[in-house]
Amino acid sequence: MVAASAPIADPLLARPTDLASHFMECGALNTNLSMAPGERLVITDDLLNGSIVDYTAMTMAAIVARDGQVARAAIIPLSVAANKVKPRDRHKYERLFQLIEETAFDESVRDSAEALIAANFRDSQIRELAAELGGTIGPARVRYRAFLDIIRMLTEKRISEGAFLDEFLDFTRNVAGKLDFGIYALCVDRLFVSEYIPVAVKLSLFAEILKYPPLVRKELVTNLLSSPKAHPDLVRHARGQLAGGMSRNQLTEIILFTMLKQSWQFQKLAPGRPTI
Repeated sequence: MVAASAPIADPLLARPTDLASHFMECGALNTNLSMAPGERLVITDDLLNGSIVDYTAMTMAAIVARDGQVARAAIIPLSVAANKVKPRDRHKYERLFQLIEETAFDESVRDSAEALIAANFRDSQIRELAAELGGTIGPARVRYRAFLDIIRMLTEKRISEGAFLDEFLDFTRNVAGKLDFGIYALCVDRLFVSEYIPVAVKLSLFAEILKYPPLVRKELVTNLLSSPKAHPDLVRHARGQLAGGMSRNQLTEIILFTMLKQSWQFQKLAPGRPTI
C-alpha cells in the first residue's frame, strides 16, 4: 500500500493576517514599513488621512517604523483618540504611550510620547506635534516636486547628465530625514526602471546609493535587484559593484532581502492570495 503523502503547507497561509502583524514582521526584518508584503512603503499620509485606521497597526508603526516621519505620524491619531476618551479611561492610553516611549525605534517618537503623557493629551500638545511634523514634511515635498521638474528636463534632453546628477545630490541632501522615505524610494525606483533615463545616469545613481547609510542602501539596492522592470544589464552591473564594495555579512543581507522581495512578488501573482 502506498502511504498517503502529507499535505504540503501553502506558504501563503503563513503571511500576516493583519496589518499590525505585518508591521511587526517589518520591524523584525529591520526594514521600512510597507502596506503589505511586496507593496509600496507606508508614508505619513496613510496614517494621517485614514488609509490606516487600525489602532493596533498604528501603535506598531509608532514603535517599529524606521522612517521617523512615519513613526511620528502614527502617534498623532492615537493621541487624538486618547484626548477624546473619558478621563477615567485615559489610563489605558497612558500605558500605551509609556510602551511607545520605552520601546520605539525612533528617538523623536519616544520624546513625543513622553510629552503627550505629561500634557495629558491636551489639544494644544497634539496640534504642536502635528505642526512640527508638517513643518518638516511640507518643505521637503515642495523640494521633491521641484526635483520632478529636473527629471522631466533630463528626459527632454534640456539638462546634461552631469547637471542632473548634481541636482540629484542636492535634492537628496535637502530632503534627507525630512521627506517620507517611501516617496524618496519610489522616486529612485522609477529612475532606475525608466527607459527615458540614460544608462550612464543610472550607473552613477547606483554608485551614489552605495554610499548611503546601511538601512537606506539596503532598501534601495534590493528594490533594484528584485525589480522585474529593471534592465538585466543594470542588475548585473549592480551585483558586480556589490561584490567589490561590501563585507560578507552586508552582502549576505542584501542577497537574502532581495530573495524575500522576489518571493513577495510571486505571492502577489498567486491565485487566491490573501489580503491584509
